[in-house]
Amino acid sequence: MSRPTAPRRHRAVAGLFALSLVPALAACGGGDSSSSSAASGDCKPAHTFDTIDKGTLTVGVYDLPPFISTTGEGGMSGIDADLIREVAKLECLEVKPVNTSAAAMVPGVQNGRLDVGIGDWYRTKARAEIINLSDPLYLDDMAIVSKDGIDTVSGMEGKTVGTVDGYLWVEDLKKVLGDNLKLYPSGVNMQQDLKAGRIEVGIDSYGSAVETLKGDTTLKIEKAKPDSRVAASEQPAQTGFLLPKDNQAWVDAVNADIATLRENGTLAKVLTKNGLDASSADVGDPRLIG
Repeated sequence: MSRPTAPRRHRAVAGLFALSLVPALAACGGGDSSSSSAASGDCKPAHTFDTIDKGTLTVGVYDLPPFISTTGEGGMSGIDADLIREVAKLECLEVKPVNTSAAAMVPGVQNGRLDVGIGDWYRTKARAEIINLSDPLYLDDMAIVSKDGIDTVSGMEGKTVGTVDGYLWVEDLKKVLGDNLKLYPSGVNMQQDLKAGRIEVGIDSYGSAVETLKGDTTLKIEKAKPDSRVAASEQPAQTGFLLPKDNQAWVDAVNADIATLRENGTLAKVLTKNGLDASSADVGDPRLIG
């Protein structure tokens, strides 16, 4: 199928005057600058690039807490929401969240309906072929959840283990654990069985486990120690924003802004605010998985 024509993009320029929020955002109570990223009259963008609508950053959001949620101040919350707001502040842009599904996020960016897609998107080789990925934001570590505080792959052997179908470590764990590995459609389903004692160990992303088990004192969450049999334990996935292929100036601006947020400590503060370790901001050199 041919690619639909993308809407005409508008250019963000230095000296951009403040734009009032659209009614939908105003209805959400986004009067605070941290929510709307409203540009003051003398705000000067850090970079020059095109956006779909002048003065506005159209952001695709869905629900995957603590990384992204369609609730909260300004119509979005979570780690990626906080980070993209910081980018918008640097570029004097209003943030316009657009609720979508995870499956519709990549097409939305490809077809020019979204300036950026956010929400714990792994930087994979397959994804990089069809869309631009920002520089790494943070690491999404493999977490081991159990009553005993297991933190090694060898410590799971001989136990009934659950994880989510499609996760990075599934194929490796199948080889190590065999029939003792049970697959679930979501982390919520898995954690329910773990709490009920139907499995002894759960494997999830660290951020998801922290969010799902918030307030639970019976289970311990540990980052998996490196094991050569499970690649994801040795090299956690790097996450990034989803960006269009046809707007390199915007991609360059985002990457520069990410570097600024990492250098000034904002990125680490956003992680700890949302329950993750500040060390997750130490991503190392950019890499693609898969």
